[in-house]
Amino acid sequence: MTGDPPEDLGWRAANNASDEFSTAAEPPAERDYPQGGPVHPQVENVSRETEDGAVSRETRPVWQVRTAADIAEQDDTFHDHGTPLAQAAQHSVLARTGGLRRQGVPRPHATRVLVVANQKGGVGKTTSTVNVAAGLAQLGQKVLVIDLDPQGNASTALGVDHHRGVPSTYDMLVDGQPLADVITECADLPGLFVVPATIDLAGAEIELVSVVAREQRLARAISAHPLVGTAEAIGDERFDYVFVDCPPSLGLLTLNALVAGREMFIPIQAEYYALEGLGQLLETVEMVRQHLNPQLIVSTILLTMYDARTRLAAGVSDEVRSHFGDQVLKTAVPRSVRVSEAPSYGQTVMTYDPASAGALSYLEAAREIASKGAPA
Repeated sequence: MTGDPPEDLGWRAANNASDEFSTAAEPPAERDYPQGGPVHPQVENVSRETEDGAVSRETRPVWQVRTAADIAEQDDTFHDHGTPLAQAAQHSVLARTGGLRRQGVPRPHATRVLVVANQKGGVGKTTSTVNVAAGLAQLGQKVLVIDLDPQGNASTALGVDHHRGVPSTYDMLVDGQPLADVITECADLPGLFVVPATIDLAGAEIELVSVVAREQRLARAISAHPLVGTAEAIGDERFDYVFVDCPPSLGLLTLNALVAGREMFIPIQAEYYALEGLGQLLETVEMVRQHLNPQLIVSTILLTMYDARTRLAAGVSDEVRSHFGDQVLKTAVPRSVRVSEAPSYGQTVMTYDPASAGALSYLEAAREIASKGAPA
């Protein structure tokens, strides 16, 4: 048998290989991050002087993000369970058996009408509408969702029929049917009701042009419902919340919603593109306040699709909070595959996977909205 002995092979490999892959030399240093420097982009260097006068360097996170596990740990319901997995499992059981209703969040004194609008599409507007509404229903509130988007995505997520011929928002706005005649109860969640949207609603913008007081059609329909009003006038059967899911445009449908609402709920994606249309939206809100609905205010802003691994998300969050302060909810909703999967099963993430990060975040957002109460 011929050939070099093993030691000769090792010597030859060590001397003939390139410097980068050599087994004889020291391994090459790791490449820097794209942002430059050996420090991870989400931490910063901190220098401090020790007792002996030497200077030591350490790193610490630039910001802290509330995760689903943090939310679960802060919930008194889970104080007897030691791990996030056990806490999530316990939450799932409570959500599926109606146990969350016993936690008790205060019911508003009168029906709160929230308009969910953002002229930019893809920011989680409909997803936030249905999941916050479902979260409030799980917490024992009586909630009505009015789907004002011709695409009918909110109707799909809440599992109600919205094909042609089904009583819908089109019949209410164009034909003048009472709101009570077009409401459907959600099968998965007691206390959650829906007014579905059909494709007919796409023509409502044109059909409403010649109608007298066209921008007040929705406001009159909501105020005329016998279960919308104060506790003294209606009692415990009243609706606690009415959410109006708007299309991603500033047409007559959105204008009807802005005239009908007392509060505005704006979901904002944690990216700078999502901020570009916010100024125009706020200008429209101001015009509506001056001419049609002086009581309308922006009461709630929710950051969606939040990626805690990026500086961009933290930068957008800081900018939004610096402008709007307490109007921004403390809870940000992370990107979650479960949230995206749920509508394909005709459900919200609150019933599809109650233990997921998205469900825990939306439930906490619902608690915040209920705890803040209606604006004065």
